[in-house]
Amino acid sequence: MKVMIFVCGEGLGHASRCISIGKELNSAGHEVHFGAYGYSKELIERNGFITHKIPSEITLAGKAGALNMKKSILVTFKRGQFLGLMKLRKLLKKNRPDVVISDSYYMGLIGARARDIPCYLILNQSNMEEFFKGKGVSSKILGEIVKKFYTGMFKLADGIIIPDYPLPNTVCRKNLKFKKKNCKKVFFSGPLVGRSFEGTEAAHLSRPHVLCTIGSFGYREPIFRKVIEAANMDDAINYTLLSGPSIDPSDFGAIPENVHILRFIDDQFPYMKASDVIVAPGGHSTMMEALSFGIPMITVPDRNHSEQQNNASVIEDEGLGRKLDYSASPREILENIRLLIDNEKYRNKLLQMREMAAELNGAAGVRMKIEEMFAASIEPGNHK
Repeated sequence: MKVMIFVCGEGLGHASRCISIGKELNSAGHEVHFGAYGYSKELIERNGFITHKIPSEITLAGKAGALNMKKSILVTFKRGQFLGLMKLRKLLKKNRPDVVISDSYYMGLIGARARDIPCYLILNQSNMEEFFKGKGVSSKILGEIVKKFYTGMFKLADGIIIPDYPLPNTVCRKNLKFKKKNCKKVFFSGPLVGRSFEGTEAAHLSRPHVLCTIGSFGYREPIFRKVIEAANMDDAINYTLLSGPSIDPSDFGAIPENVHILRFIDDQFPYMKASDVIVAPGGHSTMMEALSFGIPMITVPDRNHSEQQNNASVIEDEGLGRKLDYSASPREILENIRLLIDNEKYRNKLLQMREMAAELNGAAGVRMKIEEMFAASIEPGNHK
């Protein structure tokens, strides 16, 4: 079976979870090609996969810790990024995959259906109209247009993969809403992570240790700097901070001895296993990785980013970590780090999530679903 995996490039979490699927498919003897762009394409290529450059689908815009979805859509249209559909169709015609998996990349789904190729859509949000609520009449109208678009996409998909724990333990559950006729397409795979806890050797880091994946670019820089200030208040706690691929760590001047700043980590899992707390935005993939490794989180979701805000609320409500915002002081950050390091209640809850993730084995579950769909598609009277 030949599988083409399309990856949305807005956030490396999409790439990370698709890499886990790619590895599982490869291990079962299937041929895997990727379509990606930006840093996602570079990461996938470094993992040894055949990767084709595809047009970007949406450009994210915002400031001061806030995502502006209306502005993001307008910028995307101005740059003509939606005009890349023809290029995508040519790529599919040339490579002739048997099955397409498209992670939050709707052009991939449209291209696959145009060529009558079975397609699974991966997503962790199905109520994107939430971005536009309470923001004026024009935003409400735009929200309705967006809703009609993605509900149409759900109808086109042969299946919808939610890379999360099954209900009632689904972290992204506040972001999911499907019409009844689409519910039968939904499959909760469990977390899709690149490495298992048992199969990962911990990095040699001084404990207790905090891994911060906030990044120091754009509107997230203030919270990144506050974590450094928090580290300076207690040198008994050690930190690894990821500044981002385009940021030079030397830009931050004098750094406390208990802080190590890196631009990027190709394989973050040894660092996760050696850490006691993870500080991250409200991105879904990082949450799944942390829970699969049994690590409590401090989440700092972007302002006005309803998806991240909802994810972070579930993390706190379920006793899996703490939710902070950009107004949090360095002292408040430090107090929450200490709480998560010392509180046995959090450790016990996270152990349950780690064991559940291992039992679900998300990537293997997706592979079996894809194999079933391919087998069904080649039966007489079906797609191929």
